[in-house]
Amino acid sequence: MHLCGANTATTRNDYNLPRGNCFATAHTSRTINGGAAPQAADLSVVVGAVGAGVMMQAMMLWLLLHYQRILGLRNAWLLRQEMDVLMKLVTAIIRPFKLDEVRDALTEIGVQGLTVTEVQGYGRQKGHTEIYRGAEYAERLLPKIKVEIACLSNQVDKIIKTITSSAKTGKIGDGKILVYGLDHVVRIRTSETDADAI
Repeated sequence: MHLCGANTATTRNDYNLPRGNCFATAHTSRTINGGAAPQAADLSVVVGAVGAGVMMQAMMLWLLLHYQRILGLRNAWLLRQEMDVLMKLVTAIIRPFKLDEVRDALTEIGVQGLTVTEVQGYGRQKGHTEIYRGAEYAERLLPKIKVEIACLSNQVDKIIKTITSSAKTGKIGDGKILVYGLDHVVRIRTSETDADAI
């Protein structure tokens, strides 16, 4: 047996095969008289080479389609993440007597709904002291009002500015504003979701 490129009566170029690709076959040691057609063993080399090329193309096509599917799922996930970021929940803890002023200011800037809850808590104040029937006692939990507003992200800055300006007294205990991301919103009456439900 000879390898490709050896000095034999029949070489790879007799079959018009590309140089540089050697196939370990037994046909290179045979002589084809008068340029006769290759024998069965010779044809198997050509068919094998063509079959390998087709298989490689099919594999590349499958990988491409599989990659596109993965990329599509990733884009859908990223789109969902962007939709989640578009919706926010603004929560403000304020003094009880400031509620009407804050509500009126929010109505003026277009806020259509809010939730109000009576809560208790403390921050840097750590409560305060009260005098009852001549006796002094410490009140650790102070009464506060929690205002919650679901909105779009482009409204957050305006809402925060409005609450800050209307709830501020300049003294310790004015409260805090917290902003959360919303995953999903549903309007019960119409079944509208997300931005349409805000």
